[in-house]
Amino acid sequence: MEDVIFWLIAGLAAVLVGMGKGGVPVVAMLSVPLMSLYISPVMAAGLLLPIYIVSDVFGLYAYRHAFDRRVLAIMLPATTLGVGLGWATAHLVPEALVTGIVGAIGAAFALNLLLRRRAAATPRPARVAPGLFWGALTGFTSFVSHAGAPPYQVYTMPLGMRKEVFAGTSTILFAYVNAIKLVPYWALGQLSLSNLKLTLILMIPASLAVFAGVRLVKLLPEKLFFQLVTWALLVLSVKLVWQAVA
Repeated sequence: MEDVIFWLIAGLAAVLVGMGKGGVPVVAMLSVPLMSLYISPVMAAGLLLPIYIVSDVFGLYAYRHAFDRRVLAIMLPATTLGVGLGWATAHLVPEALVTGIVGAIGAAFALNLLLRRRAAATPRPARVAPGLFWGALTGFTSFVSHAGAPPYQVYTMPLGMRKEVFAGTSTILFAYVNAIKLVPYWALGQLSLSNLKLTLILMIPASLAVFAGVRLVKLLPEKLFFQLVTWALLVLSVKLVWQAVA
């Protein structure tokens, strides 16, 4: 019975990863906490990282024509720095502290979007200095606690990108971040060859879910899409704060 429960949880986590890579707001962030119900968070992160990367390949193909070049030019080097800092401080920075800070920032930003009276804010330009800061924080928190989405969204949501461009830009950026995390994760012992068979099996539902996610993004109205992004950011941020406190 325990094996059945594990496969159900692992399969659902893989589907969430795939749908997230297909552009559905923030659902991929649920995968590691979900797997942590059954195995340790470190093991869950190492097990799911190859699935993230395979799903990234399909996501990159799906959104190969929809992305913001300026945002990527600013954030790619910044996330590289953030991942490097995460690797360098992996044994020094408490994961709970980083998780709590990320959750607090994300919750404050989402509440601001939901509570302000203006129906629509004027889109901001993609400025370099804020992009470097939020990009570095995205890379760092993605490495330390797999919570890169809140700082990424704090920077990108005010830019006024179309939903396909928003989804494509995030897919490309996090595909890059996941790829460069392979070496430090291996060096820190978070990847295991013994889990390769399980990973290969879970890649199947994850890959199929990517295209289901792409289809869902196309069907959702633009306003509803960004409302879902905002609410998902709020819910997950509150969960991160609770997780850090607990």
